[in-house]
Amino acid sequence: MLPSSIQISGEPLSGAEVRDICRGLRDNAVRLLSLRGCRLCDRDFGRICRALAGATSLAQLNLNLGVVSSPSRIKQLAEALRTNRSIQSLFLHGSPLTDAGLALLNPALALHPALVALDLGDCMLGDEAINLICGLLPPDGAKSGLKELTLSANPGITPKGWSRLAIAVAHSSQVRVLNLDYNPLGDHVAGMLAVAVASSRTLEVLDLEGTGLTNQSAQTLLDMVENYPTALRSLVLAENSISPELQQQICDLLSEGEEEEEVAGGAVDTQEWGRGREPAPHQRGSSSWMCPSDPSSQMVLMTSGLGDSLLAETEM
Repeated sequence: MLPSSIQISGEPLSGAEVRDICRGLRDNAVRLLSLRGCRLCDRDFGRICRALAGATSLAQLNLNLGVVSSPSRIKQLAEALRTNRSIQSLFLHGSPLTDAGLALLNPALALHPALVALDLGDCMLGDEAINLICGLLPPDGAKSGLKELTLSANPGITPKGWSRLAIAVAHSSQVRVLNLDYNPLGDHVAGMLAVAVASSRTLEVLDLEGTGLTNQSAQTLLDMVENYPTALRSLVLAENSISPELQQQICDLLSEGEEEEEVAGGAVDTQEWGRGREPAPHQRGSSSWMCPSDPSSQMVLMTSGLGDSLLAETEM
């Protein structure tokens, strides 16, 4: 029997549901577990974490929207991740981690052998958290690290923190998708990110939607795309003070590069990345990154695990 998916959204979890989840994890019958916005007591959260620790089939874990709501829960999750060896994608968007909470999680994240996608959007992070996150993006030639990183809506991070991240991305041998939307970056930080993109051999998707950019940033990014060979395929600039003409020029240049790679037989479907990521509070406009709509609030069991293309790629 193929591992299945359990997805529950915005519901209180009963004791029976928690028992079923734990049983599925212990039996290695669950590939994806999504408890997005669910309400459960601390005791039941601890039970799920203990089951997570020994699960070998679980590849994707979604605890978005406040499920990890206290320091004690952060510690329980960290303990589970220290033992677990199978989780490849971890989504904690909308959790009040703060820098202190991420410091509790970081040792387990840094040592996890399979983790390649991490969503820490809207987690009340600051510069100290960025210092820890940079350690998950090892320098070129070092051990494998994150391929997808989401840091949306963390306004406590300063330009100093973003500059440190830009340096780490420039030298990372793995990161392919970087979501920084809805942070007050401004043109100065965008310029540093343009240098990181030009230096990176792997970054394919950069989301800068709603980050306070102007035509100055767009011109810098246009010059980068036009004059330097990069791996970039998608650059999201919606909801910035950037003229439609500049946005279209950048889009056209990226499209030309993608068409050339498709002709050469080197195309990769990056739209499979980002599954489980939280949608923006409004429709994404022209962005090519649209989150799939949430499942109903009922528990859903499916035999085909979500994110199979990512799993297949990392197992190659």
